[in-house]
Amino acid sequence: MSRTALRICPLCEATCGLTLTIEGTEVTGARGDRDDVFSQGFICPKGASFGAVDGDPDRLRTPLVRKDGELCEATWEEAFDAVTAGIRPVVERYGPNAVGVVLGNPNVHTVAGALYPPVLLAGLRTRSLFTASTVDQMPKHVSSGLLYGDAHAIPVPDLDHTDQLLLIGANPLESNGSLCTAPDFPGKLKALKARGGTLTVIDPRRTRTAKLADRHIAIRPGTDALLLAAMAHALFEEALADPRELTGHLQGLDELRDAVRDFTPEAVAEACDVDAGTIRVLARELAAAPTAAVYGRIGSCTVPHGTLASWLVDVLNILTGNLDRPGGALFPQAATDKTPRPAGPGRGFALGRWHSRVSEHPEAKGELPLSALAEEIDTATEQGEPIRALIAVAANPVLSAPDGDRLDKALDSLDFMVSVDPYLNETSRHAHVVLPPPPPSQSPHHDFAFNTLAVRNQVRYTRPAVPLEPGRMAETEILARLVLAATGMHGADPSAVDDLVIGQTLGKAVKEAHSPVHGRDPHELAARLTGLTGPERRLDMMLRLGPYGDGFGARPDGLTLQKLLDHPHGIDLGPLRPRLPQPLKTVSGKVELLPGPIAEDLPRLRDALRERPDGLVLVGRRHLRSNNSWMHNVPALTGGTNRCTLHIHPEDAERLGVRDGAAVRLKGAGGEVTAPAEVTDGVRPGVVSLPHGWGHDRPGTRLGHAAADPGVNVNQLLDGSLLDPLSGNAVLNGVPVEVVPVAEKITALT
Repeated sequence: MSRTALRICPLCEATCGLTLTIEGTEVTGARGDRDDVFSQGFICPKGASFGAVDGDPDRLRTPLVRKDGELCEATWEEAFDAVTAGIRPVVERYGPNAVGVVLGNPNVHTVAGALYPPVLLAGLRTRSLFTASTVDQMPKHVSSGLLYGDAHAIPVPDLDHTDQLLLIGANPLESNGSLCTAPDFPGKLKALKARGGTLTVIDPRRTRTAKLADRHIAIRPGTDALLLAAMAHALFEEALADPRELTGHLQGLDELRDAVRDFTPEAVAEACDVDAGTIRVLARELAAAPTAAVYGRIGSCTVPHGTLASWLVDVLNILTGNLDRPGGALFPQAATDKTPRPAGPGRGFALGRWHSRVSEHPEAKGELPLSALAEEIDTATEQGEPIRALIAVAANPVLSAPDGDRLDKALDSLDFMVSVDPYLNETSRHAHVVLPPPPPSQSPHHDFAFNTLAVRNQVRYTRPAVPLEPGRMAETEILARLVLAATGMHGADPSAVDDLVIGQTLGKAVKEAHSPVHGRDPHELAARLTGLTGPERRLDMMLRLGPYGDGFGARPDGLTLQKLLDHPHGIDLGPLRPRLPQPLKTVSGKVELLPGPIAEDLPRLRDALRERPDGLVLVGRRHLRSNNSWMHNVPALTGGTNRCTLHIHPEDAERLGVRDGAAVRLKGAGGEVTAPAEVTDGVRPGVVSLPHGWGHDRPGTRLGHAAADPGVNVNQLLDGSLLDPLSGNAVLNGVPVEVVPVAEKITALT
């Protein structure tokens, strides 16, 4: 007998509701949940392939422990004994910073990944934290931190109501949206056009999104900040800057005007390869539109001026009066956000509170650049001990960080490594212990991170669709036990981790004057929590304390876990609403338009006015049927357009003697790779494109399908030296490369 079960899709940021068909314990089908309050039945190829992803035969089913150099199946007890024996001596002999922690992108797609890594980091007290953020979106966190005082206060475009949308470096028809959680992003863009709105896409590639646009501007890669600064200049110069109701919340408007004075449209036109008149038209249209929103994503983040570009996206929304305005860009309010505090000055946001040991990169949001991980392991200095032990949770930095070959060797030199991963992949193959979580059907789901970025306020939770398979361990328990093993409490009941967090959170809440539980007994509150597991009790606590919560009875109509369980398709909490000044945590209590670190980095942007690439530059690209390096082992999600080919413009192909389908060699500062050429006018002349996340050809992995068509690791073309200095984000786009047919000799880069 088959049955159905609801599940929120964890395979990208769109977080669509699914209806799974289950035969016994096997997921045999997936379709969109038409009653889901957020996605309303939308589904993409990844969601439709949920069963294939869930049932991948290469998924590990038992822990692996290295014995005599070989990874062998082991019991959970043996695995956690080995973790304790591997990590604790390193901490005790060399200190906590000798233990590195790497958190990969999938952490933000799971309940366990949201709840337990912060506890692990607090218990270890290590500053050696590296995450996927610094090869992705860290510039947006930094710019938001500097503007608003909170690195997580990221405004998103009000897609359902805007009249004009300008996308820069974003391709949501392939990515399904990023730092903007929106099921059926393509449908929302089509609806925008159907109601008479305008869509403009700025991208060096003619992506699927660009093809849908009313206007596509093929900018020169890496010059996003210059173009945005020129638009800001034009708004001031033509007296079009009008923050409207925002004015009273702003600090530094006059200083901002002076800061962009040199970036005239005429001054930036040649560098951007965008006509000055076009830049002025873009600025005028933003100012004239009834409502408008500017949205920038990974293409504008992973460039030399990523933080400045991210800052200028918000600057344009502010100068046109579209920040915190329906139809513009608004701050979402997630159900598990902290209790809103009264508006007023906060602590602000600081950069560089500590630095990496080797290259002295400043931390950002508590993280060091992922690009620096290899040198922090393999390089000795007088500034402290190198990383000798590594905890990798859902991370594959050998493919996602620059210069994977160097990191590959560095990982092999570690005293100890533990990897939480369902696969033996290019990174986890180095581990001394591999702890495999169960497939997603056997895990609960709530989007702690993505609801803070959602284009509509809503809340949903799904319990496991399939019972935990015998011999499996819940991912939440795996991470709780990892916390205990790594912090010297091995053997304690894993529920102690949840009890500790609940006690600390409620103990703090009852002391806060603005809290709905101020002055109450935290033990009495803890006793009122419901849920079958520790993680569910923590979710119940967060919902009750949150902006829509019942306040443990103070607001009887408010949210609780039970109320959420009573609404299996979710609860709609309404459209995004203006929230300023409440989200601001700056020292001034205002939006600080020209923060010191931004002002200090602007001379570097002025220098870029004179820069012109001599040869080809490389950009990445997204595929709808994959998510970084995750899904290349699923046959249903590979092939077709999801291939590791080099896109090259016909003019460049003819000049270089490159034939469509023939192998070409790419050389960059970090090395070289060989890939088949795909000649297409989908990229502008002077630009080549290779997708991210491939390179599944290293020995010792267990990825049968991916290894059969491995592709190449685009990040091997990078040596890790190019970073956005404010955020530590790797520069992945607009980097110089040389391309030649494989039969020809490669000459040195000029």
